[in-house]
Amino acid sequence: MTELVEKIRKDGSYLGNGILKVDSFLNHRLEPKLTLSFGKHFKAMFDELAVKGVNKIITAETSGIAPALATAICYDVAVIYARKKKPVTMLEHYSAKAPSHTKGGITKLMVSKEFLSKDDKVLIIDDFLATGKTLLALANLVKESGAELLGIGCVIEKSFEHGREKLAKLGIPIASLAIIDSLDKNGISVRKG
Repeated sequence: MTELVEKIRKDGSYLGNGILKVDSFLNHRLEPKLTLSFGKHFKAMFDELAVKGVNKIITAETSGIAPALATAICYDVAVIYARKKKPVTMLEHYSAKAPSHTKGGITKLMVSKEFLSKDDKVLIIDDFLATGKTLLALANLVKESGAELLGIGCVIEKSFEHGREKLAKLGIPIASLAIIDSLDKNGISVRKG
């Protein structure tokens, strides 16, 4: 996705400790046309990978919601986002724990049993693929529900953190819109996914 790659080169910055700052267009401030194009590109990529029957999109709150919603619009399906804090309205839920690289510590992710079942065919869509631990936690939620996980899509993949290799054991397609090959004080090496 050329537009995303150029946006990362122009507006992304390295903060140290493997952290890429892209909050001007992904994690804090959103550009609607760019965000909607994420969904179109994910749909095209998964169509090319022969992924069929998607009826739910799942992500983790908060930064994954926008690209997940854009993708759900293209599939005309619902989005479920895994909550990090249990609301009083959530009665029974599936849960998994994942470390947060940017916030530090362990985060519990929860999805209501009301919204995910064995009849669902799911795509996970998130903002980043780094170590893969959050995505594995989401995959575990899907597995716990009995739903079928059809694929994982990430807006930005940091290939040097080897998350894709950890996700390979799931045996499903993984699609990234942009791939960061290196990230340091000398710059950002980025290419289309």
